[in-house]
Amino acid sequence: MNTGDTAWVLAATALVLLMTPGLAFFYGGMTRAKSTLNMMMMSFVTIGIVSILWVIYGYSLAFGSDTSTSKWYGVFSLSGLSSGLNSLVNNGGAYGIPLIVFAAFQLMFAVITPALISGSIADRTKFSTWAIFVTIWVTVVYFPVAHWVFDFGTKLKDGSIIGTGWLAGMGVEDFAGGTAVHINAGAAGLALAIVLGKRVGWRKDPMRPHNIPLVLIGAGLLWFGWFGFNAGSALGANGLAGLAFMNTQVATAGAVIGWLIVEKIRDGHATSLGGASGAVAGLVAITPACAFVAPWAAVVIGLLAGAVCAMAVGLKYRFGFDDSLDVVGVHLVGGILGCLSIGFFGQAMTSMASDGSAFTMGSPGLFYGGGTHLLLIQAKGVGIVLAYSFIITLVLGFILEKTIGFRIDRDAEIEGIDLTEHAETAYEFDNRGGGGLGAVLSSARATEGA
Repeated sequence: MNTGDTAWVLAATALVLLMTPGLAFFYGGMTRAKSTLNMMMMSFVTIGIVSILWVIYGYSLAFGSDTSTSKWYGVFSLSGLSSGLNSLVNNGGAYGIPLIVFAAFQLMFAVITPALISGSIADRTKFSTWAIFVTIWVTVVYFPVAHWVFDFGTKLKDGSIIGTGWLAGMGVEDFAGGTAVHINAGAAGLALAIVLGKRVGWRKDPMRPHNIPLVLIGAGLLWFGWFGFNAGSALGANGLAGLAFMNTQVATAGAVIGWLIVEKIRDGHATSLGGASGAVAGLVAITPACAFVAPWAAVVIGLLAGAVCAMAVGLKYRFGFDDSLDVVGVHLVGGILGCLSIGFFGQAMTSMASDGSAFTMGSPGLFYGGGTHLLLIQAKGVGIVLAYSFIITLVLGFILEKTIGFRIDRDAEIEGIDLTEHAETAYEFDNRGGGGLGAVLSSARATEGA
């Protein structure tokens, strides 16, 4: 065991966990005042559900627990982590970190992915149905897709590798989750926005973010935690982690500038909401590419992501789907851009393993003499994950809507989902004091149009 690598991955795991509460702040500030708590609770309940499922069977389904793992899914096992304390990670090669640490790190990716989807259906989703949806969705969508992308198989003593995930075996390059996390969540968000339909008053009533400082706090926490997301995926304290760290920073900075430039040219002013959204767009786009491109290329990817996503968020008005908090425009579009950018800017990167040996990751893209081979592979990976997530989520969403109901009723939506689903509100405007339901009802009525 390499104690330095283990310490870094443990720290990165905590950073990635912080991203989901950060997302709750980011989304919570972007909603109307009467929907804030419900929006944040959708993220927090996801942490609880996915964490439990992960240790019961999720890790085994995503990464397998023996050498019989197929390219489609791992092994459905209730004891997949039983040897986690006494064995080291073998994921396409040996790493000097305990299996239980790797499993904890990957858990945080599983947690945030369905939480990202929630932004597309803000203001109108039954909390209990959301919990059921998360349980089923991670089981039939996220766990298999994580296996396709992140499972590089078991390396045997003779040097052969068995049990590689479908897309990993195909040669799709995704260092930290452009396909498995962002395209996956973005496609699912589009499907659910179609199933649940438009919010009451969409495009007629003002639905502006109620608390921009909360959005900026959330964006800051996401930016901070994302260093664990990307640099932690090196699974060691090495040069590859350093490259991912640097690229995460400069791409995000570039995306902030790219988004603000588009806003200034298009609208005549640059907004704080645009700056926060641009930062997230850059983080999304650099995620798959962070260890496969040079820092200068990361800046270009960030600038493009900020500009393209700033324009893409308007697609919902053109095509008529109510993606409440721009999950499609930022995560789906940003994820696609980031994955495809590897086909242009990708390089073969050499780093040092924990045992001191050198290893090389990645293949040359179009701009480095690799032709279109890698670009076509990346496009194939993007299309497969997008189609699978969208179709399965669409079917699952319709089944839940037609059986137990996925959307709250019209009156409850108008009154405020915080009050009707949770019997509480984010803000207390009744200066007479008291915290009972009567005070909550009074506060909700006072802010009904907020």
